[in-house]
Amino acid sequence: MPSAGARLLRAHQVPESYREPGILSGYRPPRSSARECLRSLFGMNNETLNVWTHLLPAGYLLWLLVARLREPGASSGPSGPSGTSGPSSGPFLAYLGTCALYPLASSAAHALGAMGGHGRHRAFCCDYAALSLYGLGSALAYSAYAFPLEWVGSTFHEFYVPVAVLNSALSTGLACYSRFLEAERPSLSKAFRTLAFVYPYLFDSIPVFYRLFRSAAGSCSEGSLPLHSRHSLCALLTFLSFTSRLPERLAPGSFDFIGHSHQVFHICGILGTLFQLEAVSVDMAERRGHLPLPSSLETFGSLGMGAAASLAILGVCFRSLRPEPPSREKSH
Repeated sequence: MPSAGARLLRAHQVPESYREPGILSGYRPPRSSARECLRSLFGMNNETLNVWTHLLPAGYLLWLLVARLREPGASSGPSGPSGTSGPSSGPFLAYLGTCALYPLASSAAHALGAMGGHGRHRAFCCDYAALSLYGLGSALAYSAYAFPLEWVGSTFHEFYVPVAVLNSALSTGLACYSRFLEAERPSLSKAFRTLAFVYPYLFDSIPVFYRLFRSAAGSCSEGSLPLHSRHSLCALLTFLSFTSRLPERLAPGSFDFIGHSHQVFHICGILGTLFQLEAVSVDMAERRGHLPLPSSLETFGSLGMGAAASLAILGVCFRSLRPEPPSREKSH
């Protein structure tokens, strides 16, 4: 399955911090250069599909964003609902930008994941920061377009975005801190990383969960709710694939190149984002005029504060990284 001439290693030939449970082969040489990492994307290894399952959707989402910015008068969400342009579209544009950013950062992190020194850790910390900003972008979109009408103007609505900004910073900090625990306490590292993204998702989704609950109780029916349900299902599958390490845990070595849990994690995550994007577009069109919209300063100010906090945390983490210990690779 690997391309001809590719130099790939087995798990026992790479440092423990590079290994993934249940993945026995297909590892790129540790401490590769950036050029070697990028060249490896065009051959088959255990990271190839992790890169492409996010890089291709990132291209699509960037295309949507550029189209929206270049054609402000055009109607459209991804499938054409009207009302996603004009003065009311600031939160949507901020959200769409974060939708494009996180898969792009993720694909870059996986592409450079075989680098040595600080490069590998810096790439993944940037990935975590982008994912945290996506959570904030989702909160901005939900606050503007998806809040239950009876909650609009409530204390919870007023504090929803400020808390989401704080959650974004906490998410970046906790996820980046997990990198420092990875070598000596991998289980705790994974638990911190999971918490870093599950908690903000649950908080951001409170308005949507409430609307879904009302729909299940038969008290309302809105066109976006089936799409929000699919997004929630994909989020659950994303969580399960990340935490369970299935299917490779059941058959180590059988899913080294295709079908392992991180690929499933990526696919479920990006499908969830596409469903969410459709749902937000429908909410925008159906609820136009029913929700007070924030100013551009409020929207992009909140996003800017979240980004500034994440950049500051990244700076602290980058300065605190210590050199990796000498490799203890085995030759057989």
